Order: sequence, then structure tokens, then C-alpha cells
Amino acid sequence: MIEVRTSKRVEIVDITDKVREIVEKHDVTDGITVIYTKHTTTAVIINENESGLKEDIINILEKLVPVNAGYMHDRIDNNADSHLRAILLGNSVVVPITNGRLDLGTWQRIMFVELDGPRTRKVVVKVIPC
Repeated sequence: MIEVRTSKRVEIVDITDKVREIVEKHDVTDGITVIYTKHTTTAVIINENESGLKEDIINILEKLVPVNAGYMHDRIDNNADSHLRAILLGNSVVVPITNGRLDLGTWQRIMFVELDGPRTRKVVVKVIPC
């Protein structure tokens, strides 16, 4: 389990190194790891950890799902945009393990996406041998 503390309402945090540490502790030569967020207003994605791209991701989410656009769920806790954005991004990713290491592409990083922060969140990492 990884704990992620965010400081903004919408924020993208690179968790690759923490996932890598967990995978290495399991001593699995070949398999998969599932990285799953336990929250309905967060997501996990794989992409490049470049500041401009992270800003672009946040900006496109704001355009696709604007805040306070008359969503029914806003009557409850005023965060419907966060839930809807999480649906678009997804709550988990699967990464192969090859020769005991995460088999990511050159620029690929595992990113936790906070959509209703700041908060402290939990991300589950399951390592499955094949």
C-alpha cells in the first residue's frame, strides 16, 4: 500500500519509484503488478512525468468536465466533476514485471491523479507472479 498526500484540488503525482520498491521486495521474476486507487475521486494513469504535459492533462479535464456545470451530484457534496473525471481516467493500471523489474517504456511513469484534494489517499499495489 502506498500513501499519497496531495496539496492541491487537482494534482498529478509520480508514484513509479514507490511501486518499484514494492515490486522489488516481492522477488518476482515474471508477472504483473496491479496499481489501484481506493477512492472514487482519484485515478491512476501511465504517462510521461513532464510538467507541461501534466498541466495539459489537468487543463483538458477542466474543459471536458467543468466545475459547477449543474451536475446532480453537486447537491450532495459539490464534487461531481471529480467523480466524472475519475471515470474518464480509470482507477487502475496493470504493468508487466519482466526479469524482476517493472516493464515500462522509456518515458512511462505511473501517475496518481488527485481530483478532489488536498487529501491523504491510499493506493493498493498487488504483485502477481506468472
